Amino acid sequence: MDESLIPVLSALAGSAIGALASFVSTWITQISQARAARRMHDRARREELYGEFISEASRLFVDAFEHELEDPAKLVHLYAIVSTIRLFGSPATLLEAEKVMTQIGATYFAPNKDVRLFAEIAPAGDLDPLFAFSKACRDELKIARS
Repeated sequence: MDESLIPVLSALAGSAIGALASFVSTWITQISQARAARRMHDRARREELYGEFISEASRLFVDAFEHELEDPAKLVHLYAIVSTIRLFGSPATLLEAEKVMTQIGATYFAPNKDVRLFAEIAPAGDLDPLFAFSKACRDELKIARS
């Protein structure tokens, strides 16, 4: 082998290794960025879903407090949200959502109450059906943040 080829081959090998290292580094960076973007999107989707559940459940709970269930179709949207939580939420969050749904159903079938009682009982903590659900959501989203 000609000794003049050694520096040329060394330079080519060094260039190839440098190019490969650059390619691998870029590839790993892109994978990490894509993973982080997916996590952020998933978290945002769950935040929106849980917010929608809280709004709908709150509305239905107040309605159930003073009305009987005349139209079961009122509950369809809440059932749809809970089903979506089954797809994306943690088991703890789903369990609490199902408890809220059950409590709303029980409230609809309980005797109607005067709305003024709602204001008196709420500070005592007896009428916060969403407290445990909100805590489960907060715990789940805290885990998703890390």
